[in-house]
Amino acid sequence: MNFKVSGKQIDIGEALREHVTDEMTATIEKYAQRPTDITVVFSKDAYNYTCEAIVNLPTGLTAQAKAAATDIYAAFDLCLEKMDKQLRRHKRRLRDHQKKRANPIETLPAQAYILAANEDEEEEGAEAGADPVIIAEMETRIPSLSVSEAVMQMELAGSPVLVFRNERDNGINVVYRRDDGNIGWIDPQLSPSAR
Repeated sequence: MNFKVSGKQIDIGEALREHVTDEMTATIEKYAQRPTDITVVFSKDAYNYTCEAIVNLPTGLTAQAKAAATDIYAAFDLCLEKMDKQLRRHKRRLRDHQKKRANPIETLPAQAYILAANEDEEEEGAEAGADPVIIAEMETRIPSLSVSEAVMQMELAGSPVLVFRNERDNGINVVYRRDDGNIGWIDPQLSPSAR
């Protein structure tokens, strides 16, 4: 397993680094036998330490967990508990569906942009229709998944939406969490006007 344990504007001691490596290794080995990439980042705000863990699974899916506490070890333990729960659910779903992927998930390169929030729309008047201001640009990957794998990936990452390439027809699809708690799926290939 490839570990990266770091701190944002705080120093991470060797004892904490060893604790993270040992505990994460034990947790990951329960659910994934093949090597994975693990990134753990600690940060501190006014009174709390925050621990964020990202685990790249051998299937190509990514699990993320984040927790905060007043003690750095407690923050890590809470984060590890959340990661353990996510990985346990992931393994159970794979077993329940009896679906094992022989090869890692294929991904397409894509550009991701962060647009500035437009808080002063009334003041801008005529400029409201102008192009939005791009404040960040980065490269991202669009995975090639089945719909059930996309839902699983979205839940593992804890994100409200996931854009993916549907393995069935290679079309770009979206799954998202609705306000009522259900999962929505957008498939342009299945729309009545596309038939």
